[in-house]
Amino acid sequence: MANISNFVKRIRDIMRNDAGINGDAQRIEQMSWMLFLKVYDTKEADWEFAEEDYKSIIPENCRWQNWGHEAKPGEGMTGDTLLDFVNNTLFPTLKKLEVTPETPVKKAIVKTVFEDANNYMKDGVLLRQVLCVIDELDLGNYEESHAFGDIYESILKELQSAGSSGEFYTPRAVTEFMAERINPKLGETVADFACGTGGFLTSWLKQLEDKTNSAEDVLKYSSSIFGIEKKPFPYTLCITNMLLHGIDVPRIYHDNSLQYDVLNYTDDDRFDVILMNPPYGGNEKSDIKSHFPSDLASSETADLFMSVIMYRLKKNGRAAVIIPDGFLFGTDNAKVAIKKKLLTEFNLHTVVRMPSSVFAPYTSITTNILFFDRPKEQGTADNPATKETWFYRLDMPEGYKHFSKTKPMKIEHFEEARIWWENRQEIEEDGFPKAKKYTNKELTDLGYNIDLCGYPHEEEEILAPKDLIARYEEKRASLNAEIDSVLADITRILGE
Repeated sequence: MANISNFVKRIRDIMRNDAGINGDAQRIEQMSWMLFLKVYDTKEADWEFAEEDYKSIIPENCRWQNWGHEAKPGEGMTGDTLLDFVNNTLFPTLKKLEVTPETPVKKAIVKTVFEDANNYMKDGVLLRQVLCVIDELDLGNYEESHAFGDIYESILKELQSAGSSGEFYTPRAVTEFMAERINPKLGETVADFACGTGGFLTSWLKQLEDKTNSAEDVLKYSSSIFGIEKKPFPYTLCITNMLLHGIDVPRIYHDNSLQYDVLNYTDDDRFDVILMNPPYGGNEKSDIKSHFPSDLASSETADLFMSVIMYRLKKNGRAAVIIPDGFLFGTDNAKVAIKKKLLTEFNLHTVVRMPSSVFAPYTSITTNILFFDRPKEQGTADNPATKETWFYRLDMPEGYKHFSKTKPMKIEHFEEARIWWENRQEIEEDGFPKAKKYTNKELTDLGYNIDLCGYPHEEEEILAPKDLIARYEEKRASLNAEIDSVLADITRILGE
């Protein structure tokens, strides 16, 4: 157990001496495929015990136990021999594994994980040292495996400081609060269409754990998750995360959720619950936009994901989604159409405004959590599903000026919001609303600019240059839309 607490530091110290590792992102990526093979090897031992005719998809010489594991210290491959094996046997073999539609998911994931994986290390002696540290983990031991789950969380947190890779990690306090408010039930399915390293899915599983009491419950628990991740590195981390959490058949797919026509989705493609933090700040090309109805075809990635979520949520389903401020205040045509659909066909019952530094240091853009349901009977313009929406502003906790890597957000910082949630009342502080209820008509009359109960001292918000440009572009798009609307009205009046 002592080795576990020191795990990440030991590996980092070894890799720092290897000329092939350039920075944190490569170090964690290197660690990820090794961890996957170690965890997968432990799982295979369980499957071999449970299934008489189990046969590994990995050829014997490439199974962790036969090259990564050392039966006795100093007996394993090392130096140039190990480097040659990894680069010229292991990687080519795993990248070319034969997978057919009939291949079980738990076997097919090996090829998917290695399709885009790389070995960056150039020193075979140092590589052996890293393998030895990883091999010390006794993941067959319940207590040690559970303890390593916590260490794995710390590895994922490090993504925040690994350059652009930080976009894959949502603070655990946020995913736990959202999963807790959604209140999962056994037998329900949850989806995250940009699942990153699997934070929302593990928070969902954590909520379900205490409700799992029988073999039938375990089956429902292990078949409840579904995830899609476009980028190979977080996909590998997510698969490993699910295996560590006892999901033997992880329904996690290496794919792009935006490249399918949303109008083609059927009930089989829908889920009881959707929990996610869609990527934002990106712009999509016309071939991606063509998969959406023309009025919803925004170029902004987060907007498109909102449409995917609405089309893939079951009737009587519930969703909790993180969205940047630009979605709330945006009044360009696509954003208005998406919000109109949300407020008409769905019940947007709660919006929680979060402080700007929740995602620091990755981004300083302020984000919000949207909680909404899809009713059994679809709402219409005359009878919208959203009757009223509560807005609640989550302020910085006492003693915090902002969150940071060393002072991250904690689940207890949501305690005030939890208390308010159960007994909703309007709150005003210093002449500004902190919690307020708005009717559907009030939101419609605002032109779907739902930037409400925000932070009153906006001038104190200091954004990074990239975030400042993104915010400016969103505001400019909204302003242009308003100007176009006024000009259209003037033209119509002049033409009468």
